[in-house]
Amino acid sequence: MPKKIVRVLIEGGKATPGPPLGPALGGLGLNMGQIVKEINEKTSSYSGMRVPVEIEVDTETKKFEIRVGTPPTSMLILRELKAEKGSSDASKKIGNLRMETVVNIAKMKLASSNTPELKQVVKQVLGTALSMGVTVEGKDPREVQREVDSGAWDKLLGG
Repeated sequence: MPKKIVRVLIEGGKATPGPPLGPALGGLGLNMGQIVKEINEKTSSYSGMRVPVEIEVDTETKKFEIRVGTPPTSMLILRELKAEKGSSDASKKIGNLRMETVVNIAKMKLASSNTPELKQVVKQVLGTALSMGVTVEGKDPREVQREVDSGAWDKLLGG
C-alpha cells in the first residue's frame, strides 16, 4: 500500500489544478477537480492567506486524504489588523489587538503547537505580536505576557 504525501502552500479557497498542485499530483492519475474542490472547501475560512495543505495519496487505490494546517501566526495577526505587513522596526506600532483576539488566534494554533497548554500558545502569539510591532490591549506584549504569568487573564484563558 504505497502512499505519497504532497505538501503545498495554497491561498485559502483558491486552489487550482495548475501549480503548485498540478505538477505535484499530475502523474498519480487522480481526479484533480475533486481534490481542488475539497481543498477549497477546507481552506475557504482562510481567504487571502497562504495555508499549508498536505495531501496523502494511496497510489494503488487512488484514495486521498487532505489535511489543512493553520497559517503562520503572523498572517493571522495581520488578518485581524487588516494590515499588509508587520513593522520592520518593532518600536513602530502597526496596530492593537484585544486579548480576546490573541486567545482566539492561540486556539487556532493550539492543535499544531508543540504544547497542550493554551496559556503557553497565548504567550507565543504575544511574542509574535511584539516582533511585528503590535500592541495588545494598548500595552507592550511583554507586559501582557507578565500579566498572563501572574494569572490576570486566567478567567479569559479558562484557567
